[in-house]
Amino acid sequence: MRVKYFLFMAVVFLAVSSCATSPLGRKQLVLFGDQQLEEMALQSFDDIKKEKTIVNDPKITHYVMCVAKHIIAEIGGGEWEVRVFDDEDANAFALPGGKIGVHTGIFKVAKNQDQLAAVMAHEVTHVLSKHGNERASQEMVVQTGLQVGAAVLQTKTQYASIMMSALGLGAEVGILLPYSRIHETEADLYGMDLMARAGFNPKAAVDLWLNMQNNMDGNQPPAFLSTHPSHETRMSDLNKRLNSSYGLYQQAKQQGKNPQCNAERN
Repeated sequence: MRVKYFLFMAVVFLAVSSCATSPLGRKQLVLFGDQQLEEMALQSFDDIKKEKTIVNDPKITHYVMCVAKHIIAEIGGGEWEVRVFDDEDANAFALPGGKIGVHTGIFKVAKNQDQLAAVMAHEVTHVLSKHGNERASQEMVVQTGLQVGAAVLQTKTQYASIMMSALGLGAEVGILLPYSRIHETEADLYGMDLMARAGFNPKAAVDLWLNMQNNMDGNQPPAFLSTHPSHETRMSDLNKRLNSSYGLYQQAKQQGKNPQCNAERN
């Protein structure tokens, strides 16, 4: 009876807590406070700055900060800390609390200001959409559910450990990975709109993933076992949204938004 009570309370808790909505209108489960996530993010960013070499080349930093400035202006502005790290991994990230990190390796695939804007708008969208909070909330709920499930199974069968292993795999493939792919797709699509509103050509988002695909060594895992959609899926989804994003881009141009960040790199 106690286990059934916990299960009932868990369902009620989830129903009450699931009150957030992503920028694209998807209902979200968000269990942690913004301040709590920001404090953890700030500590993580400080740790990264201690562990990695920060690039101080004025041409590179001005170029990256120029792109970031135009993206940030479209989400209300504010003080964001932007750092370029000497790291060959083609990556970038944004954290709650206004932090952006760009690896020098990203320049292998983001070959101009528009493609770099696609990367940064994607990462900033993760923050706007509270994807980190949602991911942490999902993992907490799954772990709690598995613990409750273990209590039930231990009273029913001697094969509890085997069944729990199967449940764990089911939770990973059936819940956590698909939701992570949803996060990536949302960041791709809303990020394309965001960069377009800032005056960057949204077609560059498609070109970026083509560059990513060409830069891969062919070892990408199957999409259903990956936290990211396949490159083909991403480019297809972006192409479907390109017309509407291009309309935002044309409006931005009419409003005089014309980033010239490439000039700062030369």
